[in-house]
Amino acid sequence: MADQKLALLSVSDKSGLADFAKALVEKHGYKLLSTGGTAKLLRESGLPVTDVSEHTGFPEMMEGRIKTLHPKIHGGLLCRRDKEDHLAQATEHGIGLIDLVVVNLYPFEATIANRDATLEDAIENIDIGGPSMLRSAAKNHAAVTVVCDPGDYGRVLEAMDSDEETLTELRKELAVKVYFRTSAYDGAIATYLEEKQSLAGALGLPSQTSLNLPLAQSLRYGENPHQKAALYGRFHECFEQLQGKELSYNNIIDITAATYLIGEFEKPTVAILKHTNPCGVASDLNMVTAWEQAFETDKQAPFGGIIVMNQTLDADLAAIISKIFCEVIIAPEFTPEAREIFAKKKNLRLMIARDYLRADALTEVKSVIGGVLVQDRDRYPIRPQEFKVVTERQPTPEEWAALIFGWKVVKHVKSNAIVYATAERTLGVGAGQMSRVDSSKIAVWKAGEAGLSLDGSIIASDAFFPFPDGLLAAAEAGATAAIQPGGSVKDEDVIAAANEKGMAMVFTGKRHFKH
Repeated sequence: MADQKLALLSVSDKSGLADFAKALVEKHGYKLLSTGGTAKLLRESGLPVTDVSEHTGFPEMMEGRIKTLHPKIHGGLLCRRDKEDHLAQATEHGIGLIDLVVVNLYPFEATIANRDATLEDAIENIDIGGPSMLRSAAKNHAAVTVVCDPGDYGRVLEAMDSDEETLTELRKELAVKVYFRTSAYDGAIATYLEEKQSLAGALGLPSQTSLNLPLAQSLRYGENPHQKAALYGRFHECFEQLQGKELSYNNIIDITAATYLIGEFEKPTVAILKHTNPCGVASDLNMVTAWEQAFETDKQAPFGGIIVMNQTLDADLAAIISKIFCEVIIAPEFTPEAREIFAKKKNLRLMIARDYLRADALTEVKSVIGGVLVQDRDRYPIRPQEFKVVTERQPTPEEWAALIFGWKVVKHVKSNAIVYATAERTLGVGAGQMSRVDSSKIAVWKAGEAGLSLDGSIIASDAFFPFPDGLLAAAEAGATAAIQPGGSVKDEDVIAAANEKGMAMVFTGKRHFKH
């Protein structure tokens, strides 16, 4: 019995399983054990299958909750082939050695992703036997090949066709993969149940957190060439790269920032970013016009930057953009003619953003000494009805439109952040300065360099003006209205300065620091 080659197959994701099982039987002489729908699929594929209940001599019970939790299963997985007493006990109790296990788990994550799923639905999709078999097989990976990902079927067959050393090395890798998978699975269950049972902390965040993400891509280097880096998770499910060099660490960060920014806009919009900061943003029904106005804000900074838009990129716009050097262009779609134009730039990365331009549900994680910081992404919706006009003069309709546009952009600019804008375009952007006045001066200087007048513009500030000087500088530059969170001990002085200059000013009550 110890020499019998048994493979146990019990999966939820049945893709590729029949062909894999056929190779196990016909080429490698395995006898197949299986359960339920998996056994049915294998039989329909013309393969001989022994039900687990027949193998164990114990029936499935409690709607299938009890089927593989049996000594003849776990003994067959855990028996050490190098220990005579283990082998003797297996023979004494009629336990056949199982050399290969293929299990992928009940779709718990997919179940809870469905907004209509009930707590009962979720609980019934908590796999017990699957993780148990995976863990037993992975513990004994010196002798047992364990497969939890259909993507590994081909690698297993290739290793079997090679030599024992190759298969042994693959078993080590597959065992590690199992423990990562079961850890992530258990983490998803714990987080879901904690949320459903209102056990989370005061802020609604989990009492524990862990990152357990698959390697998506090894990167040539990190932020700088001397730093190692890799990408983990499902970034490549959100974006499709059509052409160009391999994405870099900095590209991926910039793409994320660009995606967050463009998600603010319903109107056709183009944005240009550099080092995650918006250089220029404009909205127009004509995408060429939107591009021209966004580019006009700052014609130097976009060199080597990121371009993003929320509409299809056609040949007319492609012909214009292709005249400048940029690293990445992101759009929901590119016309064939546009792709043909960009194909001449072999290194240019073209990215299709699938359904993630709005990226509404993401949580942000930053590493710190001794741990990580976790927060909800800054995605508080703009609600003008909650804003408060604090000056004697109300904004005009045109100023209101410009204030809302500027407020959408400024939250994506590194603090201290200042944006001068009209209703559909940026005019000057000042980012990342230690003083808010300095950010305002940079924005004014940038507008001047571009030959753009700030007369009649609005100024948006991500946080309050601590003193009147920043607002007075904006008035001097030509701004007629301002939007800011408010909340400074000097608010009354700032309001008085705005009234003195005849400006309209709106307090939002929400700050948008971006470190």
